[in-house]
Amino acid sequence: MSRLTSTFENLARQGRKALIPFITAGDPTPGFTVPMMHAMVAAGADIIELGVPFSDPMADGPVIQKASERALAHHMSLRKTMDMVAEFRRLDDTTPVVLMGYLNPVEVMGYAAFVERAKAVGVDGVLTVDMPPEEAGDFLPMLKEAGIDPIFLLAPTSTAERIARVDEVGSGYVYYVSLKGVTGAGNLDLADVEEKLAEIRRHTQLPLGVGFGVKNAETAGALSRVADAVVVGSALISVIEQNPTLAASELSNQISDLLRAMRAAMDATR
Repeated sequence: MSRLTSTFENLARQGRKALIPFITAGDPTPGFTVPMMHAMVAAGADIIELGVPFSDPMADGPVIQKASERALAHHMSLRKTMDMVAEFRRLDDTTPVVLMGYLNPVEVMGYAAFVERAKAVGVDGVLTVDMPPEEAGDFLPMLKEAGIDPIFLLAPTSTAERIARVDEVGSGYVYYVSLKGVTGAGNLDLADVEEKLAEIRRHTQLPLGVGFGVKNAETAGALSRVADAVVVGSALISVIEQNPTLAASELSNQISDLLRAMRAAMDATR
């Protein structure tokens, strides 16, 4: 059983939902990332999505785009991101880590080399934003053989056929994009999200995580009533963007405080 499946099963037995924070590897500096990953776990994170910096992050809004720019200015790369996972695993062998990024760096590295390194460092899932399941080709069986969950996005416009296809080839969880547009844009409509999740559940037993538009504890708590996981990214990275001169320890404290508030709001819905 994968770490992701085990985590969701343990949470279900406790009647709790997963809190999944996203940060970009190397933002604002490479030395910030691994200590922040441990701090997020201490603040209540169940799974970590670690963004691989990319120069053309088409699905991301300006907040996460700038995070990639800050990381790339420090020469971050896919290989260095996986080195961070290896460093994280020295102290934490239980919290699942999902790499989230774009296909180009993976293709440059090569599918086989990527999968071999990801398995070696302890990556649990891979979400490649610009790789729909129909175009995954040989990549999917290689991930499956290595025990790494391929995670796919669904959107408000996803058809029944696409939902069924994601159920067929995906594992770990499904990432439901709650808004039309890029990350960090607009405010989500909980009724619309609940209606779409009900439709998706008719086609899959995979846990459903909801992201895009989760800005505060109130939203996280409300979403946890209808979803299996709440994904938060832009709200955390905004703390880094809005405090460029703040010490790393204080940035970590502010991000951890926001996560603790979300965790408490989610647990209060049980």
